[in-house]
Amino acid sequence: MADIIDMPKLSDTMTVGTLVKWLKKEGDPVKAGDMLAEVETDKATMELESFFTGTLLKIYAPGGSQVAIGAALCAVGKPGETPPTPPAAPAPKGEAPKKEEPKAAAPAAVAGVADPGPAATKPAAAAPAPAPTSAPKPAEVLPPPAPSEAPGGRIKISPLARKIASQQSMDVSRLTGTGPHGRIVKADVLAAAADPTKLKSPAIGAGVPPPRTAATFTGGAVGNKGPVQEDRTVPVSTMRGVIAKRMVESTTTIPYIYLDIEIDVEPLLAIRAQLNTGLESQGVKLSVNDFVLKASAEALRRVPAVNSSWEGSHIRYHGAAHVAFAVALEEGLITPVIRDCHLKSVFQISTEAKALGKKAKDKKLAPNDYTGGTFCVSNLGMMGIPKFTAIINPPNSAILAVGTTVAKAVVKNGQVVPGQTMTVTLSADHRVFDGAVGAQYLGALKDLLEKPALLLV
Repeated sequence: MADIIDMPKLSDTMTVGTLVKWLKKEGDPVKAGDMLAEVETDKATMELESFFTGTLLKIYAPGGSQVAIGAALCAVGKPGETPPTPPAAPAPKGEAPKKEEPKAAAPAAVAGVADPGPAATKPAAAAPAPAPTSAPKPAEVLPPPAPSEAPGGRIKISPLARKIASQQSMDVSRLTGTGPHGRIVKADVLAAAADPTKLKSPAIGAGVPPPRTAATFTGGAVGNKGPVQEDRTVPVSTMRGVIAKRMVESTTTIPYIYLDIEIDVEPLLAIRAQLNTGLESQGVKLSVNDFVLKASAEALRRVPAVNSSWEGSHIRYHGAAHVAFAVALEEGLITPVIRDCHLKSVFQISTEAKALGKKAKDKKLAPNDYTGGTFCVSNLGMMGIPKFTAIINPPNSAILAVGTTVAKAVVKNGQVVPGQTMTVTLSADHRVFDGAVGAQYLGALKDLLEKPALLLV
């Protein structure tokens, strides 16, 4: 008997997932452990793994469709086996199942709703169910991708795909999009570049406007030689939509307090260089962020009030420091978590952070990899940002923003000398703790980073 693979719950807040694209097609052999498709959740885009060995008999959800948790995605069985009809998935939690409209000729009672009329005392005769004319389709699967061309003649294409197409002198109107809602993505451009037969025939007299150039762009000065962006609209991805919702929630419900402190990072840079040089043969390459993550966890042990969450009627204080760190993806931002960060060495943190970062880029993070954080670090130092403020990810009560290292004149022992400093900013939830507690935390963090040998014992 064939096995049906359903849409799994890939994050704690997920109710539906977007089937971005299939990596296998009907009739392909499948082994347990093979990746079948890419699924976009409210947290990230991840690969769907098969737990069965056999043949991919039937795909129930086309690429680009949104599928409810528990709804059928595909069936895997023996070659030639008839694929089963998928059962209807339960309605998402908190959403009432849809009810059929009553017919005028034979009013039907609605379950759970009393009819005050006399007919309520008499049992209604059961009407025979109409014979199905075709195999039922899962109601939770939305329509397949729309054409790549949006209303008004605009082409739905990702910025990266457009850039690559421009480099290849490729007419994007001849590309077929396989991304969500028919959006043209990087893979579509690369596939067409490798096989030009995949390009659609040029449209003739279809009213499609010619590609816009700097000469037709009206938003800039004449003679501007810089890159030109077309007017365009793109559908909001599931991940970006959830980010937007949570950021609005954070900034409108949390009373923020911001505190920053300047840290002398010369000792940290010196010890990091010594360790990387001495342990290069062992493949060790520590980053400044590795030390920051370790120091953040140690500072939470010194000032435990910061390692907390607002839960409405009470405040939860966490016994372990599960430190998350922000990773930028093309689709948005995700925060993998280093669990029990306070118990791990800088070397363990470095190894784990690199592995989690790679899994995030490869879309292989499991829900346990990015949930349950009690504190977060956002570092834009590698992008040259000297100072910024970050938005708290509820229910955390704080987040640390880390700026770049700045070479500047500093005063040491009464003398003005060259130095290197780094500014970090704590965004805190004033409902949970006050500015004095935040200042204590930053003081502890500064002490640890300016005496980095403490982080190695």
